[in-house]
Amino acid sequence: MSGTLSTLAQPCRHQEEIRKSRFLALAVPVDSPEQALAFVREAGDPTATHNCWAYRIGQDYRFNDDGEPGGTAGRPILQAIEGQQMDRVAVLVTRWYGGIKLGAGGLVRAYGGTAAECLRRAERVPIVAMARLGLRCDFAELALLKARLKDLQAEVEHETFGADGVELQLCLPDSRVDEAQLRVSDISRGRSTAKRL
Repeated sequence: MSGTLSTLAQPCRHQEEIRKSRFLALAVPVDSPEQALAFVREAGDPTATHNCWAYRIGQDYRFNDDGEPGGTAGRPILQAIEGQQMDRVAVLVTRWYGGIKLGAGGLVRAYGGTAAECLRRAERVPIVAMARLGLRCDFAELALLKARLKDLQAEVEHETFGADGVELQLCLPDSRVDEAQLRVSDISRGRSTAKRL
């Protein structure tokens, strides 16, 4: 998977009727496999014919055909997630059978297509790789340092005041680490260094 990955800004849904069967795709942003599986348990409809799903979180992924022929539901949903360059996403496609068999190819298109259309219409946010930095500074430099690092989208996670200065732990986009380290060094005239944690 190349290019910038994104996740969902918020949950989304998309429904289609395909040859009398109703397909409802629900997609949500997730941060862990446990969260993905909890979503599937809560959102699945016990009265439906099938609740098929897939999730991808980084290198971690799973899918389930829930009684449909192997490879016709869960895998196409996972391929829809990957095809839309999405990550940290779980998609559940629920099917209410309408009496007409779709065949293996029809099922793949129905599950994969409903999932892909749901994700296509969704509002997305890019996934930004984050890094943590730790540094020590003098009290006199603290306000200026915090203001100048905020420009680099750095958030202060922890602040510990000691007798001789302040220990800071920051979280910021990985792409801004070098810049942040230079700023810390400039502002403190080389007395402080920001180290990756």
